[in-house]
Amino acid sequence: MRVLLIVNANASSVTARTRVVIQKALSADHDVTTAETSRRGHATRLAQGAAADGVELVVVLGGDGTLNEAANGLAGSHTALAALPGGSTNVFARTLGLPDDPVEATAATIDALARRSIRRVGLGSVNGRYFLFHVGMGYDAAVVAEVEKREFLKRWASHAWFAWCAIDTWLRHYDHSRPRFAVHHADGTIVDDAYFALCLNTNPYTYLGRRPFTVGTEATLDRGLVMLTFRTLALVPLLGLAASALATGEHLRRSHHTDYRTDLAEVRVTGHGPFPYQVDGDYLGETTELRFTHCPGVLDLVIPAANATGPLTQTRGWRGGDPARW
Repeated sequence: MRVLLIVNANASSVTARTRVVIQKALSADHDVTTAETSRRGHATRLAQGAAADGVELVVVLGGDGTLNEAANGLAGSHTALAALPGGSTNVFARTLGLPDDPVEATAATIDALARRSIRRVGLGSVNGRYFLFHVGMGYDAAVVAEVEKREFLKRWASHAWFAWCAIDTWLRHYDHSRPRFAVHHADGTIVDDAYFALCLNTNPYTYLGRRPFTVGTEATLDRGLVMLTFRTLALVPLLGLAASALATGEHLRRSHHTDYRTDLAEVRVTGHGPFPYQVDGDYLGETTELRFTHCPGVLDLVIPAANATGPLTQTRGWRGGDPARW
């Protein structure tokens, strides 16, 4: 099989030794070419070029942002995507059930390829950009913006730095005195007092160390989008909702402080002025409107064999050409 290994050498968990070990492991049974990203958006262009050239698999060693870029380059093609955790949190790779160690994840990926454990899955789209697991609007995006201001702390302090930025942002860097946007649903419902919202394609929303933040259990790769809207950022209710997310998330989904909708084909968010947003953990600045759509069956994804029949991967089966080539 022809494989392109895309490496983000600046990602938190990527080392020269790890890269060499992974490249040698993949090369044992496949024809592997390696490319290193050098700027934002580069992984998208590398993945697009691979798909146009008939490469059968793109493997990404990097964080969630690099993986998102590659997915945007491959969506709609018949070139499959495999994730190897190389960032600080690795939400999507861990959601798929991959080990957090990139070398161990490589072994699981090689096993999945041998078992032809590849599925055609759905993605979310926001203003024309695909997302793998979520889009955060408002407070969540403001936290990501603060995290990204000091990349060296993100690399070395990881989850502790995220936690500090969440506290500091609430105290000093986000206006939680008023609602920031309205969420318009296809049934005509408008939630016009939104302080913070998450649109999810998978669950969990993120991880705090080894603990998942369980937000929308109905968010899977074979169903429509989930929208969770927070109608307050008052400290006591917010802490209670965060505690719920660290458990089952049931209280969070049923709370009168939130609006929770599932299996959405489309949804629109309009700002009461500009508001920040992030896509798969990548801060994209401020906007005044976001349009979301669910795009079923647009990406061939390598799934760890042990998780191939789980709720995240009960998709429509193989639709990426001839499975015999794998």
